Amino acid sequence: MRVPEQWLPRSIQSLRGYTAAMFGHDLIAGVTVGLVALPLAMGFGIASGVTPQAGLYTAVIAGFLISALGGSRTQIGGPTGAFVVIVAGIVARFGIAGLALVTVMAGVLLIVMGATGFGAAVKFIPRPVTIGFTNGIALLIASTQIKDFLGLRTPPVPGDFLGRMKILLTHIQTIDGRTLALGVISLAIIVALRKLAPRVPGSIIALLVCTLAVVGLHLPVETIGTKFGGIPQGFPRFAWPHFEAAHVIPLLPSAFTVAMLAAVESLLSAVVADGMTGDRHNSNMELVAQGVANLASPLFGGIPATGAIARTATNIRSGAQTPVAGMVHALTLLGILLVAAPLARFVPLVSLAAVLFVVAYNMGEWREIRTILRLTKADIAVWLATFSLTVFADLTVAVGVGMALAALLYIYRIAQTTTVEPVTSEYLREGQPHILQDKDIPPEITILRIHGPFLFGTTEQLTEATKDLEMFEQVVILRLRNMTALDATGLHAIEQLADRLHATGRMLLLCGARSQPAKLLEQSEFVERVGRENILPHVQAALDRARSLLAEMEPDTV
Repeated sequence: MRVPEQWLPRSIQSLRGYTAAMFGHDLIAGVTVGLVALPLAMGFGIASGVTPQAGLYTAVIAGFLISALGGSRTQIGGPTGAFVVIVAGIVARFGIAGLALVTVMAGVLLIVMGATGFGAAVKFIPRPVTIGFTNGIALLIASTQIKDFLGLRTPPVPGDFLGRMKILLTHIQTIDGRTLALGVISLAIIVALRKLAPRVPGSIIALLVCTLAVVGLHLPVETIGTKFGGIPQGFPRFAWPHFEAAHVIPLLPSAFTVAMLAAVESLLSAVVADGMTGDRHNSNMELVAQGVANLASPLFGGIPATGAIARTATNIRSGAQTPVAGMVHALTLLGILLVAAPLARFVPLVSLAAVLFVVAYNMGEWREIRTILRLTKADIAVWLATFSLTVFADLTVAVGVGMALAALLYIYRIAQTTTVEPVTSEYLREGQPHILQDKDIPPEITILRIHGPFLFGTTEQLTEATKDLEMFEQVVILRLRNMTALDATGLHAIEQLADRLHATGRMLLLCGARSQPAKLLEQSEFVERVGRENILPHVQAALDRARSLLAEMEPDTV
């Protein structure tokens, strides 16, 4: 029986016409991203309250399966910062067995999501919610690394943010100068190489330099060996986890949160990859692969996994052509486990803390906060509630409350789009400049319209309609006359369209925005981004502006 094309992994599809030259690109990219993933996998394992090898086993097993079975050509999977907080909480309350049960349940949920076409439904999470919990997770990850970065001597550190900070501040006088110096050196190397030599894996260089310093100078700082006894050499061992049936119901909310985070982050990563390569991923096949990977990971001592945006971007920049690069990345880490695992005992924990500080900064999307604060009070409230509950309460609660607030906001905005008013001569006169039927539209201009509310859950339609920009003319007019409502997610989608058009040398003009969308465009940084002169009151003004732009670009043809 022939398997439908939409259920074939991209790895199989990519083998059609696969060449030795393509394998050469995939090999280089896979080894490069494997080296980048090494300190991250160990660091995420430690930060999650498990062993460093648990992170490595996840990167090997789940990373291989996500690339082999997924719906993206260049996605890299493994442990990520999104899971650190919730995994650490599960381990603290239910132990490793509880974590294994959550990971398996999340895997089943992800397979069901993919098999039922739920991949497209992940878009219904609004931007203020995703930014809120991303900010919160980043702050929590950074707070868990302060102890190792400063070399503090403390009693067991509580799992909650306020309790953790209280303990750290109480014992701040126990800072170890040598540990702090190694941490600063690690940070400096990572940051400097990112600016001076972006293709060089700064985290690996920092790890090597500081490890050699610890060994050569006999520095008495905490290492993987002193805390965990090192990393076992050899293949990850298969072991059937011991599940407690009584834990299924209490852990179901955590499993749902892990599944949702895995779905959101993997599909966001796949979208980023599409933007960098011009490809189109299969979201449902990607979720199925994520589910299989999370089913397999705990069977080999691993933790939850998902698509990793930074590693995926590194993979693409290193020349990856197909999912073979992701499989090579996993095999590279396996090779390190087989050959060099004993050397890991000398790695100082402070260097891994520095790596995670950089990860927390990069994943936090801190620049987005300024954009959120310039939106409506309702959008700010959704972001603030999600961020605050992530940091001070629980990630499961944060996502639930954020989604509930966003749903209420959605209903409110939809209700606002309904108007009842008489048709008057003034109404007809004011509407005349917006009518397209009597306008002369030059062939060098493309007009694109949005009809109805453009809120979270609907923005994919703009992405789909503009996936091939080669079909568009030199000037694109986005007509907003019939767009009845706009939110932060819709605004972000229009900003992305503007960036894509500008990157191809095309101009974007907007016209006819009604009161609520116009107010949001004015409040945000969008006006500065596209230029106030490119936001017009109606289509007649937009056509006049387009003609003047065309005259400036090609004066002899207009």
